[in-house]
Amino acid sequence: MLNIKRYQVSAADLANITKDGTESELHPLLQRIYVARGVNSTQYLDYSLAKLLPYQTLSGIDAAISCLYQALLNQQRVLIVGDFDVDGATSTTLAILALHAFGLQNIAYLIPNRFEFGYGLTPEIVAVTKQQPTPPDIIITVDNGIASHEGVLVAKEHGIKIIITDHHLPNTSVELPVADAIVNPNKIGDAFTSKNLAGVGVIFYLMLALRGFLRTENWFTKNNIPEPNMAQFLDLVALGTAADLVHLDYNNRILVNHGLERIRAGKCRLGLKILLRLANRDYEKIKVDDLVYIVAPRLNAAGRLDDMSVGVACLLSDNLQHVRLLARELDNLNKERRVIEQGMQQQALQELAKLQFIQPELPPALCIFKETWHQGVIGILASKLKERFHRPTIVFAAINDEELKGSARSVPSLHLRDILDEIAVQHPGLMVKFGGHAMAAGVTLRRADYPKFQTTFIDVIQQKMQQGTIEDFLYTDGELPNHYFSLEIAELLRQSGPWGHGFPEPLFDGIFDLTAQRIIGEKHLKVTLRNPETLQELDGIHFNIDIKTWPNYRITKVHAVYRLDVNEYNGRRNLQLLLERLKPLEPLEVT
Repeated sequence: MLNIKRYQVSAADLANITKDGTESELHPLLQRIYVARGVNSTQYLDYSLAKLLPYQTLSGIDAAISCLYQALLNQQRVLIVGDFDVDGATSTTLAILALHAFGLQNIAYLIPNRFEFGYGLTPEIVAVTKQQPTPPDIIITVDNGIASHEGVLVAKEHGIKIIITDHHLPNTSVELPVADAIVNPNKIGDAFTSKNLAGVGVIFYLMLALRGFLRTENWFTKNNIPEPNMAQFLDLVALGTAADLVHLDYNNRILVNHGLERIRAGKCRLGLKILLRLANRDYEKIKVDDLVYIVAPRLNAAGRLDDMSVGVACLLSDNLQHVRLLARELDNLNKERRVIEQGMQQQALQELAKLQFIQPELPPALCIFKETWHQGVIGILASKLKERFHRPTIVFAAINDEELKGSARSVPSLHLRDILDEIAVQHPGLMVKFGGHAMAAGVTLRRADYPKFQTTFIDVIQQKMQQGTIEDFLYTDGELPNHYFSLEIAELLRQSGPWGHGFPEPLFDGIFDLTAQRIIGEKHLKVTLRNPETLQELDGIHFNIDIKTWPNYRITKVHAVYRLDVNEYNGRRNLQLLLERLKPLEPLEVT
């Protein structure tokens, strides 16, 4: 069972956050929350753009600028090759919009169909580009390319220049691709101190650097082009960064915070607005979670079931009628994806139930495969199983008669890409290819090697658990003082982000009387909790509850893990608890 562990914050830690000479008028609750997340100075709460890390420290950026400047001078043909997820779609969109704003005319994009070409700049993709009426002079990869050795070689043989922009970890056992320029903060020896940029963050930095170079060349004045404000692209940076679940370190929080501010002010891509509207979300009150759970699944559905080019087109277009059509198509694809995913999830739970019948305790990691599973949805399934069972999870689907494709999701204390790298060293050739980052990764196997990989993966995770490097805990900010259960505190916490992966939204736990419970929307549990000390009645909701367990009218006292939220309905605003866990009091262990 996943146990609860509370952040430990000392009085000395709380005192230190106020000693940097800046304003220290932080609410006491916020002080405690920030310190628990590693903020030891209020300077790290200053989200002004001037605090962004300088682009000059990114290695390879000068070579990339040189290539792009020549492309602008000679109006060369540029092709953007993106990934088929939200990070890839936002990266592609940003690159096109920025290069157009700089005056480049001939730009095209290509998102490889995952079912035909797989991931990245493959030789097959290069062959497709060469068959076009006007083949590209330069290919820019966004959110991919660091593992595209063969594709880069083929492109170079055809005289195409290659600029790789990526954030995925390179394979340390082989040389980097022979591209003309590689911009990736995770290259060995790269001096850029934030290693957590998403793919969209990397291309944003390259475009920021290119704008700076063009300014020194007096480019905009010479060509009568308005110098673009790069902040206009931060809505895309926020969306791609949030959706890719990269760590929200200080630099990423600056990017996401400004992106959210632009969205709330209505200064964002039309497609983003329409997708929020389809989900009945108000863009003026958007949070990171809305990007992750509302916008991202709709865009991702295109890449999972059809073609992510639909998602890119939705983000690129300024035509209201066209955007509405594309947004509805994405929404319908997402509904179809949910049906497929729900069926797969039921099948997976049945398989795991059979396993638990044989051995009551599930293994420390889950690695499962079923012949009929849709390879475009295995990532979602892996995420759902990871959340439910609190274990690193890899779900496999068949690519063809010879190979399997796996999508993996991790728990916070385990770096998934490093685990796969360790397996590759211990068992050379076991994996055809792999890649990813801390929380998510992809694997390709030969069918015959699946049993060995399954055993090896579980064994490696078991070793990490025995070494104490994996913690089976859900961290909370402890009990919320009674006088903080208010709409004002909920608003304060909402406005004090951005919260996200690596900088989690405040989460509290405590004991409550359970006075009412009922199912709404077929799978959500609506409850009334009573503070046993103050007798204050609190509304709560637990989304996607296990309806085989709830409602349970024999339970009258619970240990709840929750976030404060503002429920808005018919113009009324009330405090609501968003329940993360709801368990009878006795079984839950707190340390």
